[in-house]
Amino acid sequence: KTHMPHFPVPKGYTEETYLKHLASEGLRRRYGEITERLKDRLDYEFGTIVEMGYAGYFLIVWDFIRFANERGIYVGPGRGSAPGCLLSYALGITNIDPIKYELIFERFLNPERVTLPDIDIDFCYERRGEVIEYVTEKYGSDCVSQIITFGTMAARAAIRDVGRALDIPYSEVDRIAKLVPSELGMTIEKALKTSFEFKNAYTKNKTTQELIDTAKAVEGMPRHVSTHAAGVVISKDPLTELIPLYKSNDSTITTQYPMEDLEALGILKMDFLGLRTLTVIGKAIDNIHRTSGIKIDVNEIDLEDPKVYEILSAGDSLGVFQLESSLFQSLLKEVKPTCFEDIIAILALGRPGPLGRIQDFAKQKHGEMAIEYAHPDLKPVLKDTYGNMLYQEQVMKVASTLAGFTLGEADILRRAMGKKQPQVLAAQREKFLEGAEKHGVSISTAQEVFELMEFFSGYGFNKSHSAAYSLISYQTAWLKTYYPKEYMAALLTSVCGVAAKVGFYVDACR
Repeated sequence: KTHMPHFPVPKGYTEETYLKHLASEGLRRRYGEITERLKDRLDYEFGTIVEMGYAGYFLIVWDFIRFANERGIYVGPGRGSAPGCLLSYALGITNIDPIKYELIFERFLNPERVTLPDIDIDFCYERRGEVIEYVTEKYGSDCVSQIITFGTMAARAAIRDVGRALDIPYSEVDRIAKLVPSELGMTIEKALKTSFEFKNAYTKNKTTQELIDTAKAVEGMPRHVSTHAAGVVISKDPLTELIPLYKSNDSTITTQYPMEDLEALGILKMDFLGLRTLTVIGKAIDNIHRTSGIKIDVNEIDLEDPKVYEILSAGDSLGVFQLESSLFQSLLKEVKPTCFEDIIAILALGRPGPLGRIQDFAKQKHGEMAIEYAHPDLKPVLKDTYGNMLYQEQVMKVASTLAGFTLGEADILRRAMGKKQPQVLAAQREKFLEGAEKHGVSISTAQEVFELMEFFSGYGFNKSHSAAYSLISYQTAWLKTYYPKEYMAALLTSVCGVAAKVGFYVDACR
């Protein structure tokens, strides 16, 4: 059961008919001519959303984004898998064309695996609070709350807290705590196995042994509470009738249950994220308007501007969203992007898993290495990434193209591969091989393709997220290319409290 709030619709409409009305209008506004393909896709998505009972959810999200846009609060183009939904694009919830960039609805909402939709929204970080205030006012302060998070005791903190309770001198406790290696995911148990000094301190002294044993017992337990950076719950009933609430020292009201428990109870959770780059874009546009009288709309710029790609290909990406690190500067110089699809691929490549594919990807793009397809039918699926499987959506499309999987079934296969579920994977492999054989694919080719899918799924990236964030990357690169002074001034303003970053960007400006 979900506790979805009721969205107030105009007279004569239900939530479902009002959603269809808004989506149809939005589709016309986005595309002009409504082709059969667009109509069929929207009808399919709408039918799935209504059948799952989520019409109200989309109206709630559409409404607070409408509010933000009307108030001049910058909103991101989408994140996660939501940009794969055409209905979201028609409503203006997302701002990247899922048809043009071949994004998949089932990656977002799978009709064969019913889950709550999850649309996370980025807002200008300075004005995100205004959107939360609007939602609170609309649905009632008794039905809206921020979410609690629990800080837990890590290994060193557990030792220090227990040492304080056992009244052991702080200098001694601190010395022992510092023997725990400062590595990500380090535990006391792991430290006893990997650190000779820590193990030695444990075995040589009974007081130290008691300290460490007690610390091991409390390690991982909640130590303090704080408010989730982005999460907000919205309910149709007063939250006190559903869950306990918590009032902090500064009078902030939050849930007493963390996010995972709230989702299990069917309480609607939204993420209102603050993204500093959107604030920078807004301030840069204000600077341009003030200095030249030109009002820029970054959602209307040409995404295939050669001048922007020329600058990015030179690695000149300081201040460009997601692309300014030395890793991405090298990547840009090696790949030399010439189109928006290349930017999407570069964001997907710049992670530990696929880093080994960069050289091959660049060589294949530049015609220095042959592009090979295990089967001719894979070319339409993999051509934009030069024969490489970079995206989870490509794994899904391969299963659909070669083995006749529905995209919903292909999403289940993708998840099984990503989570390395042996039993599920064995059944899915059998189903894939049978489906491929029925489609005239040889067993040896089907086995080769399945192994490739399994290999790539280990680091395949969500194309919907990469595409949406690439749009922000491109917009910042475009502003830096054509209005460098106004853009860098906005960027410097955003980091004015961080001396090292100010110095870094001032040097870049010089």
